[in-house]
Amino acid sequence: MNLGILFHSSKLLRRVDKTCFQTTSCVYSSLTEKWQKQKLPTAASIVASAPSSVKPYLQIMRADKPIGTWLLFWPSAWAIAMATPAGQLPSFYYLSLFGAGAFLMRSAGCVINDLWDKDFDKKVERTKMRPLACGSLTNKQAVGLLSVLLSSSLAILLQFNWYSVAVGASSMLLVVGYPLAKRFTYWPQFVLGATLNWGILIVWAELASISNYPTFFALYLASVLHTAVYDTIYSHQTCCAASGLTFNWGALLGWTAIRGDLTATPLLLYVAALQWTLVYDTIYAHQDKTDDVLIGVKSTALRFGEDTKKWLTGFSTSSVGLLALSGMASHQQWPYYAAVFGVASHLGWQIVSLDIHNGEDCWRKFRANRWIGFLLFSGIIASTLLKEKNRDDFDESDLNHD
Repeated sequence: MNLGILFHSSKLLRRVDKTCFQTTSCVYSSLTEKWQKQKLPTAASIVASAPSSVKPYLQIMRADKPIGTWLLFWPSAWAIAMATPAGQLPSFYYLSLFGAGAFLMRSAGCVINDLWDKDFDKKVERTKMRPLACGSLTNKQAVGLLSVLLSSSLAILLQFNWYSVAVGASSMLLVVGYPLAKRFTYWPQFVLGATLNWGILIVWAELASISNYPTFFALYLASVLHTAVYDTIYSHQTCCAASGLTFNWGALLGWTAIRGDLTATPLLLYVAALQWTLVYDTIYAHQDKTDDVLIGVKSTALRFGEDTKKWLTGFSTSSVGLLALSGMASHQQWPYYAAVFGVASHLGWQIVSLDIHNGEDCWRKFRANRWIGFLLFSGIIASTLLKEKNRDDFDESDLNHD
């Protein structure tokens, strides 16, 4: 039956018609226009108006570009929602902790990346004005900031059970190693995806039962493939397999934080999220591909070249299939599958309308992936509220906090 789900999910992704793509595009454009008309302060405007002594620190943290924090947060949020007892809303306590942790660890990852890549950044048009590359921050100042960010992240991690602490701490190998991956492999986005979705496993370790291995392993795998798609789009700016392993670590962490163990369920979710990372980070990497060739940096954008859309279709198909498998394993209701259909439609729109030779279009598609995270999160919540309470599978006493 699982193979049948994967097969039909593949057909679904391939056959989403132009009407779905156009609808997705119109909705996204409408939301963006309404936000702009409100003239509300944005992260970029806040950073731009910051004091000159503070601005370089905010810039190296990428505080002006919160999309990275959202992409790091969503896999953890999925895991928290999926581990929530039937008929209940996800814990605001855990969502808050993982939200703060996503901001801090994304910022720490950016500092580590810039420390490794300072010499490369000086040679790339898009990155030459980053604080370390242009000299507005020194290495000593960056390391001091990194110490504060990591210490704050550790303080949050220590709020969870010790199993979760171990799972979370182990992600540092990927966080530190991701910037180096682009020097040795065309798949750095895979490493990023693995890390970004690690929160799925931490959530499950804190909240879930041992009986749900398939659910979260499928969700993790789908997220990893999704990361492969959006980061490949971004690459026809930089690099992608390393991204998947790294950015999805929160999926593992989110699971262990709530369930107190690490089963096949969060692992499936983690790999699903990793594939999602391969999508968006490959898109991202296409922005810098010309400079990457000159300086010798590798990425999936360079590896796939003109075949990028074929690869993105494969990653997206696998990610959607694994999301469906996660839903089956965790007994999700129809709102979840409606959300998965929406994810498939959105990914299809990204791939069909993507211009890998247009950096601005790659950036727009990359940023649009935050809506995929929100869509799936909403579907899981609605599905959980429709479920009947099963105390044998999960008891409220398993939760450490309301």
